[in-house]
Parts: sequence; structure tokens; C-alpha cells
Amino acid sequence: MKNIKIKTFVLSFFALVLFTGLMSCKKDEGESPSKSSHKVVFKLEASAGSNISTVVYGYDSQITTATSLSGTTWTSQEITVPAGTISINIAANAIGANANSTLKAQIYVDGELKREGTSSGAILSASASWGL
Repeated sequence: MKNIKIKTFVLSFFALVLFTGLMSCKKDEGESPSKSSHKVVFKLEASAGSNISTVVYGYDSQITTATSLSGTTWTSQEITVPAGTISINIAANAIGANANSTLKAQIYVDGELKREGTSSGAILSASASWGL
């Protein structure tokens, strides 16, 4: 029963984080979206003994979810986001080994780290967003 509550909390948190990320990267009126495509890679890194479980990542409304993950690192395949893209987002959950555990979520665009979000504790949720 406890696992079901944790999973429900985690999925609800993901939805909130993703929505918040998309809204925070909204361009102001008069700004134009990216005029060229970009190569994007998403990365996760958790501290030793932690276990990455779920990640939601993508751009604009093109979202991918990966579940049932394990381990302390994860890297997406390189994706090409098209011209006109407004925002790029990642949100991830992990179970920490202890209260000092950390989770780092990173967005690389054209080989350069653009955004990084971190979390610490026994239950980890990190996110990052970048507006083009």
C-alpha cells in the first residue's frame, strides 16, 4: 500500500513539474521561437547507492516517458529538436540511499550544458527547463 501511495505521489509530482516547466519557458509576446534546429541530450546522475526510477523529457508537446529504470546514471539518445521549438524539459525521480542522496537533471543543447536541476534527500525529484 505504501508503494502505491509513493507511486501516485511521484506521478502527480511529475505532471506538476512538467506543466510548471512548460509554463515557465513560455516566450513573451513578440519573441519568436528558435529559428534553427538543435541537437539535445538529457542526462541524469544520482549519488552512489541511489536508484533512478522514472524520467519524463522532451520538447514542446513531444514528450517521452521512461519508467522502470535503475542505476545511478541515465542518458537519452541525441534528439534533434526542430526550428520553432519553444521549450525543452526534463523531470526525473529516484530513490536515494539516504537523506544525503542527490539527483541531478541536465539539458545539453548542441553539446553545451544549458540547464541543471538538483534534488537531495531520500526521495528525489529533479527537473530542468530551457527556453530556446
